[in-house]
Amino acid sequence: MSSQEEILSDGRFSCVARDPRFWEMPEKERKVKIDKRFRAMFHDKKFKLRYTVDKRGRPVNYTSTENLRKFYALSESDSDLSESDSKELTVEKKKKKKVKGKGGADS
Repeated sequence: MSSQEEILSDGRFSCVARDPRFWEMPEKERKVKIDKRFRAMFHDKKFKLRYTVDKRGRPVNYTSTENLRKFYALSESDSDLSESDSKELTVEKKKKKKVKGKGGADS
């Protein structure tokens, strides 16, 4: 920390602390706001890809949906809707699996 204070007190670098070009971007402004028209890309299968290696060939275990959540955010009014929609989708999937399992056992 003392080295940072020395740098900021140095006349050559004093403008860096006051110049907005060098400020860190606020947390609220980092993500692009997405409205309800595009909320399907967070849970639709068409947008989900499973990656096994990164661009340098190292093994990874993440999906493209995680990248979307990293860079995009639903608008505040739509975020409540998307959470409830995703819960409903998971409940519906569970019900369908139970129905398929029971139907397969009967035949």
